[in-house]
Amino acid sequence: MNFTKLISFLFLIFLFSNNAFAGDAAKGKKLFTKCKACHNAEKPQNKVGPHLVGIVGRKAASADGYKKYSKDLKEAGIVWDEANLDKWLANPKGMYPGTKMIYPGLKKAEDRADLIEYLKTK
Repeated sequence: MNFTKLISFLFLIFLFSNNAFAGDAAKGKKLFTKCKACHNAEKPQNKVGPHLVGIVGRKAASADGYKKYSKDLKEAGIVWDEANLDKWLANPKGMYPGTKMIYPGLKKAEDRADLIEYLKTK
């Protein structure tokens, strides 16, 4: 019985460790090609959507010079951490129904993790 508990405990540690769900930035860069039409991740220059340079850790609706944020996003009061980005990338309109972002979202958790890992490098 103790051996089973030990194995279960070790499995849980592995499962919830940061490395268990780490994304792949190279795969995320490839996924970002779909985002390039509206967003810039290479330099802080806005396009149809706000630039994403420094998005991880930044307050929502705060990209310098971008004036087209929805009311919902302006009033959100959130910081784009990994958890909020994951939720947003899964379903932007589900998170903030009034968003102007037309992209429906990434359904695969692995794809979202990869994209977030890429954005962390910017």
